Amino acid sequence: MFISLDGGDGVGKSTQVGLLADWLRQLGHSVLTCRDPGSTRLGEAIRTLLLDRQDLSMVLKAEMFLYMAARAQMVEELIRPALAAGQTVLADRYLLANVVYQGYGGGLEVGSLWQIGQLATGGLMPDLTIVLDVPVEAALARLGQKRDRIEARTREFHERVRQGFLQEARQQPDQIVVVDATGPIQQVHQHIRQILRQRALVG
Repeated sequence: MFISLDGGDGVGKSTQVGLLADWLRQLGHSVLTCRDPGSTRLGEAIRTLLLDRQDLSMVLKAEMFLYMAARAQMVEELIRPALAAGQTVLADRYLLANVVYQGYGGGLEVGSLWQIGQLATGGLMPDLTIVLDVPVEAALARLGQKRDRIEARTREFHERVRQGFLQEARQQPDQIVVVDATGPIQQVHQHIRQILRQRALVG
């Protein structure tokens, strides 16, 4: 089973990935968690370039290809071997984020991003993507003042990103489910559990 959690900055993805991993382990699953970009030596180096190096000038297409490169490495080095070994994989972001951030947010052509992503991942897609949704003002307030290169972009950019996630969910209801993440952490976690049971992904 391969599940990704996604959504805008500040919605609580990492927290929910951790809670979900703990719960699935309690149910007897062997769980691999990974973050996109990251989780491999190459991926973490690319993550530093993308998020921390605000001194670097980076055109949008270069940014997009760096995300794709990190994901390609993660798929081949970590995700495919884990799935082949019967593990459950939980990803903190995946291809959908690339499509939404550089497409809806940045203005690159969405269809082309999906095509490039298919090449980068070898066609490996999650069984389910859960999008955590929080209004932009509330999500950005959770981030505080210290923000990475992407988080520091304008409110308008983040609003386009949020709408992009919602639009993709409307277009792919079998693959993408939106969860209201404005409530308490445990309430959101329980909602995610419920979705996995409804989708028959867990017993």
